[in-house]
Amino acid sequence: MGDAKAQEVVHAHNQIVRDALRAHSGDEIKHTGDGIMASFSSSSGALGCAVAIQQAVAAHVEKHPEMPLSIYIGLNAGEPVVEDSDLFGTAVQLASRICDKAGPGEILVSNVVRELAAGKGFLFSDRGESELRGFEDPVRLYEVSWKERE
Repeated sequence: MGDAKAQEVVHAHNQIVRDALRAHSGDEIKHTGDGIMASFSSSSGALGCAVAIQQAVAAHVEKHPEMPLSIYIGLNAGEPVVEDSDLFGTAVQLASRICDKAGPGEILVSNVVRELAAGKGFLFSDRGESELRGFEDPVRLYEVSWKERE
């Protein structure tokens, strides 16, 4: 697609994600080159933001079918180590590994996120246990439903 077109995709991605972060009280921690790491004070805020991102991407692709934009989202909850305005530790590593398991347009979450968001109106589908690099035990993952019901 070339560098100029690729940058257009990156700019569209960044705009969609940053708009959703502002709307859902998320904090951008860093840009990772092809993604954005963010943190939230609540699991329901993170889930609401993830759903808003996927819905905005779907709307963008519908308006711009020539632009191949898809986003993979992985969420985890925990107590990261904060250092120099960045986040580190097991909670962050697990979120990254969960994101690696997600496919285009998917939101995958750990069991702890699902449990923390119980009763908040989100729909989860059990994706079973996954072996994740760097983690001894398999991790149960859930997919979040985000498409409008007809």
